[in-house]
Amino acid sequence: MGKNIWGIWNILGKNIWGIWNILYLCTQNQNVMANIVFERKIYDKMLAWKQERQGKTALLIKGARRIGKSTIVRTFAGREYKSYILIDFSMASKAVTDLFEDLMNLDFIFLRLQSIYQVVLEKRKSVIIFDEVQLCERALTSLKYFYENAPEYHVIVAGSLLGVAVNREQFSFPVGKVDIKTLYPMDIEEFLLACGETDLVEQIKKCFESNRPLPTVLHEAALKYYRQYLVIGGMPDCI
Repeated sequence: MGKNIWGIWNILGKNIWGIWNILYLCTQNQNVMANIVFERKIYDKMLAWKQERQGKTALLIKGARRIGKSTIVRTFAGREYKSYILIDFSMASKAVTDLFEDLMNLDFIFLRLQSIYQVVLEKRKSVIIFDEVQLCERALTSLKYFYENAPEYHVIVAGSLLGVAVNREQFSFPVGKVDIKTLYPMDIEEFLLACGETDLVEQIKKCFESNRPLPTVLHEAALKYYRQYLVIGGMPDCI
């Protein structure tokens, strides 16, 4: 009896250890993936806006939920600016949202935001981000005042279902003072880059430009990824 119990315990112990290892590896993989930022084509359009507009218009990134709007905006701000303030209206405090009730004194708003978020804003070197802006219509209206009175601070706006907020009549939308870009789910090229297949992407481009077929090995590899893309889709969290 004792030997049987020991045998069962030995088997269970090994299985539990194996399961624990699997769970640990999955957790580590999730942590690694969480730090990975996929390259998106909209990044070049955002860079062109920064260089060409010089703060004369705000940049509005719209699109469906969970396609990477917040991630690409934070990445862009971190790479292209000396400092930035990110206001996420899904969790912003009342002290922050109340600032947009009176837009006549932008200097006071800037000082309060720097104090609340503990970030120093520098003229023409900093950007203010409004995330989930559909939750605060007054923030959308404020873009007009930023455009007219504080072009030295760049403003990027991101949110889901922006069309709902834009079409409301309670607050006006600053038409002509905002550049609007749409972020879509990742296309097949972005998918391949996310999978680390930079060389395959380059080979596909070369063959396309020269109007010649891909070598068989590359063609089969591309088809394999294409089938995966059809199943997974272009949502960054799934890749």
